[in-house]
Amino acid sequence: MEENLVFLIGTPRSGSTLLARMLGSHSAIHNRPEPHLLTALAHLGYYGTVQKAPYDPFNVTEAIHDVVNDLPRKEADYLDACRGYTDVLYSRLLETSGKRIFLDKTPAYALVLHFITKLYPRARYVVQTRHPLAIFSSYVSSFFDGDYRVAQAHNPILNRYVPAIARFLRDRPVPLIHVRYEEVVKKPAVALEAICSFLGLPFEPGMVEYGKHEHVDKGLGDPLGVKQHDRPVTTSVEKWTEEFAGDAPKIDFVRNIILSLDPDDLRVWGYDRDVILTALDQARGRPAGRQKRPQLDRYLLRRKLLVALRRNIHHNKLGRVLKRIRFALDVLLRE
Repeated sequence: MEENLVFLIGTPRSGSTLLARMLGSHSAIHNRPEPHLLTALAHLGYYGTVQKAPYDPFNVTEAIHDVVNDLPRKEADYLDACRGYTDVLYSRLLETSGKRIFLDKTPAYALVLHFITKLYPRARYVVQTRHPLAIFSSYVSSFFDGDYRVAQAHNPILNRYVPAIARFLRDRPVPLIHVRYEEVVKKPAVALEAICSFLGLPFEPGMVEYGKHEHVDKGLGDPLGVKQHDRPVTTSVEKWTEEFAGDAPKIDFVRNIILSLDPDDLRVWGYDRDVILTALDQARGRPAGRQKRPQLDRYLLRRKLLVALRRNIHHNKLGRVLKRIRFALDVLLRE
């Protein structure tokens, strides 16, 4: 199975769903959105652990290390066991598709690459980066209704993902190809041809027009965004600059985030920190533009409702009520 696997590595909101759609339009590649087969497997206690579970994760961590230490080939045997589990799932998914290569695009994998590259060192890895502020502004508007502080407090994605992916690009422990989102949408045929060459596949021009192919929409990711067009568009490349135009508090907030990142990590990503900061300074001097309100649909309405309900949830009356309800349910359902 290993040589039939391709991992698409990128942060949330990096445009990886778009690239996965185009790659999944190839006659040999099957793409299923974010299966997360490896996320939990990476946290069974040997490589990573969970902080809270219906069992004692600290005992599990100690026990699994003792077990692996008693295996004849130690870590190699443990990896064989993990690989047996995932090989079955990946191969069965491929069987139903009729294709020979499985593309796994799960953003959370970027944070457990130390495990995945041990598990599948001969798989191929496609790494996509995007302008950091484009990622963060899209993340905030998509999931936090424009509240930058709440988004950063909930999940500082740039601080988590930029160092992890930069380390991967710098160390190159496995075969990989690095593409930037901006290049993918501006010259999709060129980017796809390079990726196909890396994968040992013939380039199929029809991949660019991904909307003309059938895709699996079940699962996580952002199928709604890519459904708006049949092929890549460049409207999102500079969209983040409009978001910050004339908004000094927002600029100061994201400027501090950029300053907290290692400039060499950003350079490895393909973006110079000084250039990013200069763009922010230029945005400060521009008049605030009129923000285009997204079309309200059921998906967006659900996200807005979730953001509104979660805001200050640990300190308001609703949060206190929900905690009492949760406590009552835990008592009632306790075995």
